[in-house]
Amino acid sequence: MSDLLLRILDTPQAPLILQRAQAILNNEHQKRQAFYEWLDEDKKAEFINGEIVVHSPALDRHNSAMLLLARLLSFYVDDRDLGYVRAEKALVELTRNSYEPDVCYFGPAKASQITDDQLYYPAPDFIAEVLSKTTEKNDRETKFADYAAHRVAEYWIIDPLRRTIEQYGIDADTEEYALMGSYGIKETVTSHAITGFTIPVRALFDTAANMGALRNLLLKGAS
Repeated sequence: MSDLLLRILDTPQAPLILQRAQAILNNEHQKRQAFYEWLDEDKKAEFINGEIVVHSPALDRHNSAMLLLARLLSFYVDDRDLGYVRAEKALVELTRNSYEPDVCYFGPAKASQITDDQLYYPAPDFIAEVLSKTTEKNDRETKFADYAAHRVAEYWIIDPLRRTIEQYGIDADTEEYALMGSYGIKETVTSHAITGFTIPVRALFDTAANMGALRNLLLKGAS
């Protein structure tokens, strides 16, 4: 039981606080259903803590990094039949919030439950978010905590301006994300959730490096 919940239960006002919290969550549930009715394939939006967050068009460096990672990861996973990779328009439905991660991966167990008519996805095994000015706060705070709470095993925060990758995994003691490594343009990063997936950081920010990394991944799979 969390320290926050223990502190609430330790006060005489606990029943009133919990009653109020439940009323807020019930209201959020109604707003979330309205969000689903409003959302269509032409809209890029998320439902975060009771509010609809509509995303503006992203800078090219954001789109490029997202697509270059998705290409590498998708080819690697498909080549080895390791599950599914989805990018941007996959709506991940968690307990309270609904997100559209930039790139996400579902391992074999979860992938086997995904159908052709899937509209809302369960918590992935791996998520990568590419930072922008408008999304950084949510990527580093709300999503950071929510992804860990829903046992997304690995979380990458990609900074296209600094050309870095921060890699997080769930700490066994705290059950929260802990930094596993921060990697610059001259380094390589190895996923812990996707067996054998190792790429140079440069491959997310340079097309030639991306193609070289793709060839290496496919050659590794053929050996």
